[in-house]
Amino acid sequence: MEHRLSFASVKLINPNIAEVIVDAGVIVSMEMVEEYEAFLGQIFQHEFALLVNKINPYDYSFEAKLSIGSHEKLKAIAVVYYNETAEKKASEVANLRQVDGWNVRFYSGLELGWQEGVNWLEEELKQAS
Repeated sequence: MEHRLSFASVKLINPNIAEVIVDAGVIVSMEMVEEYEAFLGQIFQHEFALLVNKINPYDYSFEAKLSIGSHEKLKAIAVVYYNETAEKKASEVANLRQVDGWNVRFYSGLELGWQEGVNWLEEELKQAS
């Protein structure tokens, strides 16, 4: 099932994992982060994981970088990237949030990374429960 936010689509891969695809050219703002976090709170009443599919180019405001991915029930994030720029931007956010103890891994979408990411998220959720 796919859901539409004002700036992204969120598709449930299974009851515990959602795939997020941000629209091309978006600068994710604090308001967008609040919309996103509220939506995740509505669809997940239990521990969950996210697959961030960076198929489109986009960026974050500095404030959004500091607050995104802070949902208390979020246990793991897999980021699938398709070029060096996308990998670098995702790594910058993860490094900025390192103090928060993010459980995050990066996968190349050009090397079957989408499925590897889903498999890793499933394992992480099994270990968390």
